Amino acid sequence: MNVDDTEVVHLLDEHQFVIDMGQARASLSYDLFDDRINFTHTFVPTGLRGQGLAEKLVRHGLSWARSERLAIETSCWYVQKFL
Repeated sequence: MNVDDTEVVHLLDEHQFVIDMGQARASLSYDLFDDRINFTHTFVPTGLRGQGLAEKLVRHGLSWARSERLAIETSCWYVQKFL
C-alpha cells in the first residue's frame, strides 16, 4: 500500500492520530491542555518504517493543532524536526 493511499484517523478520545495498515498501526500521541498541545510520541512498526508514515502523521497532527489555534509543544524528537 502506498502512503498516499493511507488515511490518518484522529482518535480524539485517545489523544492519537493513527494510520492502520492491516494488522499494524502507526501512531502519533499527544497530550492536550486548555490552549496547547504536546506531541509526545511517534511510533511506526518496524516493518513499515521508511515509507513516510510518521511524516504523514506529524504533518496531519500539526495541521489539526494549528486549525484549532493550539500552542504547539513537543517532547518527541521526531516532531521537533517539523517545527
